[in-house]
Amino acid sequence: MNIKNNHLVIMAGGVGSRFWPMSTPDYPKQFIDVLGCGRTLIQLTADRFQGICPPENIWVVTSEKYADTVKEQLPDIADDHILREPCRRNTAPCIAYVSWKIKARNPKANMVVTPSDHIVMNIAEFQRVINSAMNFTADSDAILTLGMKPTRPETGYGYIEADLSVPSTANKEVFRVYSFKEKPDLETARRYIQKNNFFWNAGIFVWNVNTVVNALRVYQPAISKVFERLLPYYYTDKEQEMINQNFPLCENISVDYAIMEKADEIFVLPASFGWSDLGTWGSLHENLPKDAHNNTQIGENIKLYETRNCVIHTTQEKRVVVQGLDGYIVAEKNNTLLICRLSEEQRIKEFSAG
Repeated sequence: MNIKNNHLVIMAGGVGSRFWPMSTPDYPKQFIDVLGCGRTLIQLTADRFQGICPPENIWVVTSEKYADTVKEQLPDIADDHILREPCRRNTAPCIAYVSWKIKARNPKANMVVTPSDHIVMNIAEFQRVINSAMNFTADSDAILTLGMKPTRPETGYGYIEADLSVPSTANKEVFRVYSFKEKPDLETARRYIQKNNFFWNAGIFVWNVNTVVNALRVYQPAISKVFERLLPYYYTDKEQEMINQNFPLCENISVDYAIMEKADEIFVLPASFGWSDLGTWGSLHENLPKDAHNNTQIGENIKLYETRNCVIHTTQEKRVVVQGLDGYIVAEKNNTLLICRLSEEQRIKEFSAG
């Protein structure tokens, strides 16, 4: 595998509405230091690929309104590697755009596509797995996704059912995908994790550029025609204008529906590196260190009394004192304070709209 052909695509268009008030549509969670470690989620995402993809081969696909923030937080990325979507169209058009653009300059590119707002605890194992995956796809026409070994019956993730009977001859860690499953109810999730061949769908994809372009041509001809038509304009000063005109014509469809559930050569690499999609306050509480009373605290000066099972995220306050709470979110950002039961966090979208 030639590292010069390795490309990283970070999808950073999400609005992170379940993390309000920390995350807002104007400044969503991927651009925030959620973990209190001095690096934002998108910076941590780019950091974990050091040594795997050269800095000049990093791409970010985001909304027009976040482009300046991306540039500010990832200053080493070339301006023409920050792709600005004029509207939200889910992951298939986003991946199609960047794939056609990469292929125009490097038809031998080998790509890993990742969300910008996930966390990984074991970076060394993550890098080992990504290298293994990219070695597998460099010279094959396989589409590969990472499957996280489940640690609990999670209803917030989709699942991948794998055929573990025979590993790939090219890589003993890789297996065929039998089927993709929607987010299950609790009983179904419990049934899944009793079997050893169900994995969480992390939304991390690995393939070479010809494989993904060919798959899109076969399964999504209408989307493919849009980006094929724009070939003369990539890397020119007309590109953005043409994207603004044509991108909205694409169907709003995820890459899972667009390709993964249709194609034959789909593989999974089961892995375990402390992954979370960090989709909710509850998942933040689960993944971060906790004190003796099961509280997660992110902020400078937080004092807790008779308080347990809480998430306190108050990075802009000089001093925070909480007494007598059990199972609550206390989150403050930009003159908004949220105090909400963790068990009711699915209502946060409703609260933020009020």
